[in-house]
Amino acid sequence: MRTKARIGVAVGILLLLGVLATLGWWYQVKRPAPGQAAGELAVNVTSSGDRGPGTLREALFIVASANSKAIVSIRAETIAIETTLPPLVNPHGVRIVAQQPGAQIDAHALAGGPVLDVAGANTSIEGLVVRNCPATGILLRAAHFHLLSSTIESCDVGVDVAENADDILLERNRFTNNKVGVRFAASSRNAIVVGNDFLNNRDTGLWAVRAEPDARGAAISVRENRFNGDRSGIVTGNVAVLVERNDFAAEPEVAIHLLGASAVIRGNHITGAAAMGVIAENAREAIIDSNELDHLSAYGIMVRGSANVLVRANRVYNCGYGLAFVLGDQRSPSTAVGNTIIEPQFNGIDVIGDSPILRSNQVLRPHAFALHVTDFRQPDGQNVAARPFLEGNNFRADTTQVATGNERSTARQP
Repeated sequence: MRTKARIGVAVGILLLLGVLATLGWWYQVKRPAPGQAAGELAVNVTSSGDRGPGTLREALFIVASANSKAIVSIRAETIAIETTLPPLVNPHGVRIVAQQPGAQIDAHALAGGPVLDVAGANTSIEGLVVRNCPATGILLRAAHFHLLSSTIESCDVGVDVAENADDILLERNRFTNNKVGVRFAASSRNAIVVGNDFLNNRDTGLWAVRAEPDARGAAISVRENRFNGDRSGIVTGNVAVLVERNDFAAEPEVAIHLLGASAVIRGNHITGAAAMGVIAENAREAIIDSNELDHLSAYGIMVRGSANVLVRANRVYNCGYGLAFVLGDQRSPSTAVGNTIIEPQFNGIDVIGDSPILRSNQVLRPHAFALHVTDFRQPDGQNVAARPFLEGNNFRADTTQVATGNERSTARQP
């Protein structure tokens, strides 16, 4: 091949390689970044400051006016905010993603208000740490929210869920050293709290309380979480909740405290150091079913001032006491059926001024009374009689003792 021909071929190959390189560059620029959908606005947070280019504040202003979904990538290791951030209001949806493991927002200089105010639907936050907020970590007042693999630490309230927020998923997060980990103002449709860790929260891990029963009837699902060292694990009142398959350990006061109506407590494990396992206080039509409770210093389950509570198929062992029924509504008695209580340090079942229905329960090896029944004398001198209905129970006792006056005791273990 002549020299000119060889040069022409070489030039052609170089031009072709240049075109291919240009096309490759164009593709890299135009294609979505990892985790970014096509057509989604992407904004990077690279500054740790409170305001200015590259800050979280600037990113939230940018995505607020976007005409598409937006992703905010947190690339700074620490963001120190000093004044309230703008709310998340993009109606198309916003994702806030921590690109660096442990990327955090430090809010210790914030005077008040939430760190993140979620006022727009279809918002998700992933892998972010929010700490040292004097008020609320995340205020949620919109639907379709997802919090995933994040940590909220040392805040007054970790996540505060308003009444209008539905379709909520709080998944695999860590709520630690807050006053309250998660707070619900009302029942919420399609609200799921699953796989989270609640650690050493000063008042309670999860709070769902309102003054009057919630007519919406949509139950908050609280399942497969771990509660450890909170003052109380869950406090719920007049809010429909389904609490199942959670683990509670070392709760100083009570693992689960029920008030009012609409609660189902099923399949949980409660152990170690807590004074009480489950308290149903002034509760209505609650179900406490198939839970395992062990090594509690006081009662496994106490039903007090309540009506039509079903306590069924629970297993209570090595606790101070087993079950207690105190001053219930005799027109709508509560029922204990199929429970097994093994080796309580004191009484297996206490009935104080109440008349529950006790069917097919077992109390094995109590250190005091298997069943202890006591009338209650009110401060005005009026006597409230205790008359439980007994059927098919196994108290493993050789003698029956009946005391006079205000105390009647049956089935004492010798």
